[in-house]
Amino acid sequence: MITIIDYGAGNIKSIQNMLKKIGVMSEITKDASVVKNAKKIILPGVGHFDHGMKNLKNSGLIDILSQKVKFEKTPFLGICLGAQLLGNKSEEGIEEGLAWIDMDIVKFDKSKMLGQQKIPHMGWNRIQIMKNGTLMKGLESEDTRFYFVHSFHMLPKLKESVLTSTYYGYEFVSAVQQDNIFGVQFHPEKSHYFGMQMLKNFIELN
Repeated sequence: MITIIDYGAGNIKSIQNMLKKIGVMSEITKDASVVKNAKKIILPGVGHFDHGMKNLKNSGLIDILSQKVKFEKTPFLGICLGAQLLGNKSEEGIEEGLAWIDMDIVKFDKSKMLGQQKIPHMGWNRIQIMKNGTLMKGLESEDTRFYFVHSFHMLPKLKESVLTSTYYGYEFVSAVQQDNIFGVQFHPEKSHYFGMQMLKNFIELN
């Protein structure tokens, strides 16, 4: 059973539907007592950083999530905004993030872009796997691509935290990992076969 956190900032049903397609049961919850017993946790998210962080604070779930993720080492996957909330802060707002991974969230820098790329970065794009890990097993092909919709991206302080990178005008970090904590900037629930494979990998984590 996968536990999907409902804090009013995510396209939750599409994630649940994708899990259902691969034969995995999931529960959507905002109940701390349910989270307490979670075996694996997904934090989705779309929209503004401050809005998402305020919603998460107001949900009253941060303490139990910290206990599960940081101390019990429950596998955790943040998706899009849910991944960005893992960082320290964002140029998009003033709220402090969860700071579970030492990184900041920054806006795409037009001055670094070599082409005429538009912001937000929206559509299909390839990833480059930067370190071996179970989450990206079976996705090593050059044809592997995921669906993105975002104007800000993750900027980890430690190279060891970088799981994948993607090119959009310049190389940016598209997925991070620290121990049992994963964050992906793209949307696996919108990425067809590739997203299904990645979610299968997450489900198989010990």
